[in-house]
Amino acid sequence: MTAESILLTDLYQLTMLQAYHQRGMNDVAVFEFFVRKLPEGRNFLIAAGLEQVLDYLEQASFQSDELRWLKECGRFRNDFVDSLADWRFGGDVDALPEGTAFFPDEPLLRVVAPLREAQLVETRIINLLQFQTMVASKAIRCVLAARGRLLVDFGLRRAHGAEAGLLSARASYLAGFAGTATVLAGQRWGIPLFGTMAHSYIQVHARESDAFENFARSLPNGSTLLIDTYDTEEGARRLVGLLPRLAGVNVAAVRLDSGDLGEHARRVRAILDAGSLPQVRIFASGNLDEYRIRDLLDGGAPIDGFGVGTRMNTSADKPYLDCAYKLQEYAGIPRRKRSEGKATWPGRKQILRRYGVDGRLAGDTLTVVDDVHAAGSLLVPAMRQGRRVAPQPAIGVVRERVREQLTRLPESLCSLDPVPRYPVTVSESLRSLALLADRAAGIIA
Repeated sequence: MTAESILLTDLYQLTMLQAYHQRGMNDVAVFEFFVRKLPEGRNFLIAAGLEQVLDYLEQASFQSDELRWLKECGRFRNDFVDSLADWRFGGDVDALPEGTAFFPDEPLLRVVAPLREAQLVETRIINLLQFQTMVASKAIRCVLAARGRLLVDFGLRRAHGAEAGLLSARASYLAGFAGTATVLAGQRWGIPLFGTMAHSYIQVHARESDAFENFARSLPNGSTLLIDTYDTEEGARRLVGLLPRLAGVNVAAVRLDSGDLGEHARRVRAILDAGSLPQVRIFASGNLDEYRIRDLLDGGAPIDGFGVGTRMNTSADKPYLDCAYKLQEYAGIPRRKRSEGKATWPGRKQILRRYGVDGRLAGDTLTVVDDVHAAGSLLVPAMRQGRRVAPQPAIGVVRERVREQLTRLPESLCSLDPVPRYPVTVSESLRSLALLADRAAGIIA
């Protein structure tokens, strides 16, 4: 990502840090990021965004102009602001590898660091993990609905800002999309680029057939022509009529972007096949999501690929995750929030995953790290003393992890409709730790 200011945070992070500074409170704190419950209709989530979190933690610091502004704004003591000059994140991070399926109350990420470091990074960690996890979890539903058909991210123009558009291209690709129309995502992460044309390209030509021919000749190794500017079926016929003039030019596909996509696809397929163009694929776009894709394919629409944009990269049906970054331990003492409806499990936790004889997920156990003695632990070291333990895997590796996760999920969880919850058990040792935390807080005797 582009360089960013550490002041991209909530005010209360800084007011708390000032109060901690005045009281000399900076013992080791443990925070964990988790999702409280699945959005309605979702059966699992896919972890995404860790790479950007680690980038942020390695680079975060206060610049001189930021410190000067903090002094001038009138909210903070000069001695506190001066103490921020050498602030750096030097803590430890354990996390789920990107592309891992997970469930409610399971930590995606744990931060262990002095209190002032662990507290200040809360806002940006939530911001980065929540968004990419939300988009990846929406995108993988499109992947399931598409049944192997090509999927391309078309979401930049109506994304909620430039960063959202860029990161949604990344999140959808790791979830299984074939590529994106967002050029910067191609340059930054090597994501394959796909594109067609806009209706304006057709409109600036006097004749639709001229537009087709000019565009095809400009991309002779493979182009996709938009044929619905005026009349979809007539556009297909015009393409067929151009065939004798396009020797040596590869028209790979046509795009449908309006009307009854299923019916148009059937008619266009018949026209192309009759015109000796069986190799030309049909690509569809226009307010698509996993439900629309499922309905089109269930209806037998001969569509070979889909461009999915706004409804995916805003997760339009469920546009946020009920997630949190909460204190689990401070100064060696387990801490637990007991707010009504938002109680947390204390301490440093680990997820143990079990598999059935068929190799598919059979259940998880949420437990304390000291109770882990066997294989199957999901959280792994990502950062020690403020530095990565290893380079983050290439995005292609993450894509493969997602693909493997899909083969391991129970078939029922791959449904687009709600199914019974995946079993996540809380261990007795974690329950005992919760009682200890309640006693330490004076909640119970």
